[in-house]
Amino acid sequence: MSTASVKTGGAFKLAQVDPEQYRQQTRKASWIIIVVFVSLAMLLSSLLVQFLGEPGGDNFRFNLAGVVAAVIISAGLVRSVFSKQPWMAANVYGWQLKRSLMSVTNVMHKVKEGVAAQQPTAMLLLRFYHLGVMQMHRLDGNTSEISQMVAEVDAHQQNMQALGLDTDQPELNPAWLQTIKIQ
Repeated sequence: MSTASVKTGGAFKLAQVDPEQYRQQTRKASWIIIVVFVSLAMLLSSLLVQFLGEPGGDNFRFNLAGVVAAVIISAGLVRSVFSKQPWMAANVYGWQLKRSLMSVTNVMHKVKEGVAAQQPTAMLLLRFYHLGVMQMHRLDGNTSEISQMVAEVDAHQQNMQALGLDTDQPELNPAWLQTIKIQ
């Protein structure tokens, strides 16, 4: 999976991603993170119990502290180290896709008002949103959701074509969101 087209200058751009390869890569990354977390949790809990615990006593709090520390360390590793690794590219892309879609979802009421008024920015945002949601469903293997969207997506695409707007909208322009928010 190529991440070269994921983020460019603050804008998110949809990439061509093979759904099967995406799922395979995300499973692999998930297993790596799980193994790191479990190893850290066991190591830290054991060390805390060994150095601070009581032999034969109640060491639950030390075990819990080890697990909590492992969660914090694992989160830090994912954010600062793992996210930059090639084996995490699919996960990072998925997170960025979902985050971009959520930024549109947060202003969807204004987007729909703008689409009803045939405002070009709102039309472009909704088209990006449709393309992004369909890609997300393909990547997640949820094709039944795509079939439920087809009529709405096709109708919106036809409206855009009638207005002479480009229906190829693989990039989320942050300025569109700002424009919609202030309208």
